[in-house]
Amino acid sequence: MTQLSHVRRVALQQAAAGLPVLPLRRGKLPFGNCPACADNACGGRPTMKTAGPCRCPGVCHAWAAATTNPAVIGSPAWAPAWREAVAVAYHPGGAGLTVVDLDNAAAVAWAREQLPTTRIVPTTRGEHWIYRGTMTSRNAVRPGVDVKSSMSYVRWRGAGTGRMTTLPHAVRALTVTEPSGIRPTPQAIAVPTRAANGECRHRTPAYLERGIAMAEQRITEARSSVHATVYRTFLAVLSTHGRCGCLTDVHITRLFTAAQAKGESPRHCTDAWTNARTRLGL
Repeated sequence: MTQLSHVRRVALQQAAAGLPVLPLRRGKLPFGNCPACADNACGGRPTMKTAGPCRCPGVCHAWAAATTNPAVIGSPAWAPAWREAVAVAYHPGGAGLTVVDLDNAAAVAWAREQLPTTRIVPTTRGEHWIYRGTMTSRNAVRPGVDVKSSMSYVRWRGAGTGRMTTLPHAVRALTVTEPSGIRPTPQAIAVPTRAANGECRHRTPAYLERGIAMAEQRITEARSSVHATVYRTFLAVLSTHGRCGCLTDVHITRLFTAAQAKGESPRHCTDAWTNARTRLGL
């Protein structure tokens, strides 16, 4: 079996399973842009937020070239890249996934102590921990740890073992460098009215945590109408938890972080939160 047929066969198998794939050349790097797209002369695709091939027929713009279309993967335009390819990569964000790339033994030890268990794929020097859900990608979030999801690519190293779990807040928090910049004003958090019996049933940790986690997931999984989804989610959270005083800076920051990972600005987040409070009379 030739290198072309082997690497492309792996790519077709993973594409059929729903992973947007692309070839990697030596050094685990994507192929360079074609002459028509050199220096982004075509208008560029690096700001693209969903997987899919460039309009040119070749393999261009790194992760943005990733596709699940077998006709593209097997096209003559992609054949030269497959002949040189040494491995297959995939765009995790395009498959609704986030990969925590642990580059050494110390990083793996940290993950075992700090992160919920999920599907694990061994790598040359460490492990990939794969979660269901998407977020903003960022390298070097801590020593030996990269987070790869949207606008990123990961080398395919096998299916791994273990049950894949939902992307936890502990991973999302790794990319939040300035939490104060995404918090609403104190007035937006103050909701002093409590239940009639003077106790807040929402302070049960599991009840409140489940509600916030579901809200984060709803925002994260939005594929269109993100503005409207964020507003409706904020409205739902406030309608359930807004009158008992149980929401804290931490909870609201989590919601704002999820919204910003989908492209919302801090101002849009604050406006949506304020509008939801106004509609509910809070």
